[in-house]
Amino acid sequence: MTIERRTLIKAAGGLAVFSGLGGTPVLAQSLGGYPFTLGVASGDPAPDGFVIWTRLATRPLEHGGGMPMHTVLVGWEVAEDERFVRIVASGRELARPELGHSVHVEVGGLKPAGRYWYRFSAAGETSMIGTVRSAPAAGARADRLRIGVAGCQHYEAGLYTAYRHLSQEPDLDAIFHYGDYIYEGPAGKGCPVSGTGPDKSRTCLRTHQGDEIYTLDDYRRRYAQYKTDPDLQAAHAAAAFLSSYDDHEVDNNWAGEHDQDGTPSAVFQLRRAAAMQAWYENMPVRRAQFPTPAGVRMHRRIDYGDLLRVHVLDTRQYRSGPICNGKNVDRCLPMDDVSCPTILGSGQEAWLGDGLVNGMRWNLLAQQVMVMPFLYPESRGLGRTNTDSWSGYLASREKLVAMIGERKLGNVVIATGDVHKHHAGVVPTRAEALDGPAAATEFVCSSISSGGDGVALEADWKGVPASNPHCGLIDGRRGYQLFDIGRDQWRTDVCVVDRVTSPGGKVSRVARFAVEQNKPGLHRG
Repeated sequence: MTIERRTLIKAAGGLAVFSGLGGTPVLAQSLGGYPFTLGVASGDPAPDGFVIWTRLATRPLEHGGGMPMHTVLVGWEVAEDERFVRIVASGRELARPELGHSVHVEVGGLKPAGRYWYRFSAAGETSMIGTVRSAPAAGARADRLRIGVAGCQHYEAGLYTAYRHLSQEPDLDAIFHYGDYIYEGPAGKGCPVSGTGPDKSRTCLRTHQGDEIYTLDDYRRRYAQYKTDPDLQAAHAAAAFLSSYDDHEVDNNWAGEHDQDGTPSAVFQLRRAAAMQAWYENMPVRRAQFPTPAGVRMHRRIDYGDLLRVHVLDTRQYRSGPICNGKNVDRCLPMDDVSCPTILGSGQEAWLGDGLVNGMRWNLLAQQVMVMPFLYPESRGLGRTNTDSWSGYLASREKLVAMIGERKLGNVVIATGDVHKHHAGVVPTRAEALDGPAAATEFVCSSISSGGDGVALEADWKGVPASNPHCGLIDGRRGYQLFDIGRDQWRTDVCVVDRVTSPGGKVSRVARFAVEQNKPGLHRG
């Protein structure tokens, strides 16, 4: 793929990513190395197109990614075939140093439900090729979708073998990433633990570069380190990502304007702003997610014809908290506080209510932390309730259940991550009746690497299944899930890899569940 210098000069004169932002681009001169070391990605499909993304970095772990502090003109192409014989869209964008030399192209004018291939070029170099599908036309009949689910990918805890297997799954329409794309801690903190007592130590397969991250440049380099992984790049190149964030994109267990360490709110919000800008720069999301002084509007809807509406939720930015869990007792809110702690915030709750309708065969709540009540083992140390989940925000869960009931929706499925375990269960209509009628079905996906290899069920978890009759699966191994969505049945495959602490991990399907349309609940299938 080549672009003539004369064409670039002509294009550069009137080209701007956003109105009012100018700049002199670097044209055909060398950038001092291969600029596409972080791969390519696509996201957020629409009936007429999708987002395609790349970020230029010749030396990813150096300041500024090794890039000159100038704007660089980047070409892009979208084709109907992987050899790029039938090119259907092309153009140029400016990769700006103010945005980490990232490029977000909102491709439009394409056919609904079509398979496409895309690539980028800059300074005489061409990127790897990615593939992506556009969504079916609005309201059009769609008979099947196939969506992967993945997240929690601590770089130090293990290899991204699960991503390689996920990238090879056939007929993927999208991958929902539920968050914890990066981890913010210093080098060595997340390495797997071996031994016990005085012999306890951490064995590092690979380590973070640097200390805990706080500044925009810190976050950019941490994303760059993660994105150099070839298995993660393969997953991004295989399908559109529906990207969200959880806590570690900023700081562990952050809630709204507060971190878990009692940092003054005004100071923490500076860190949060840097982290959210870095998230935008590194995710294949639309300009609607562009960071502003008010934050990032991450919550959004993505429709697939008449078959599925995906409600991507934000359970971090608008939540009250933190909620008391027996540890942070000096600076926390009790669950029954009169101020009614919220996990979504009133604005997002209203937005969800407006879009949660009966017009679709299925509604997917794509979010971060467990919705269903769940009783943990006594050995957990923070009590049997995870207050960082919806169980710490009882009023919010009751509102969600009421919202589903008022609309008479029997087609709500929830996708969740966070806890580094596979779970499959239901959100009961009444929290005190775990095995009573269900409002929604929930699938909690394990991690890609966080937690190390893991086992199906730890010894101190043996009594947990009996305490949670509404939960039909507990599995602590690493992996991903696959949603195979038909008009009348939703099928979920739970896939695990046998190891992530050494190369060559093998994948296997350990469970399959089916959900009948308009009948929330689980069936083994």
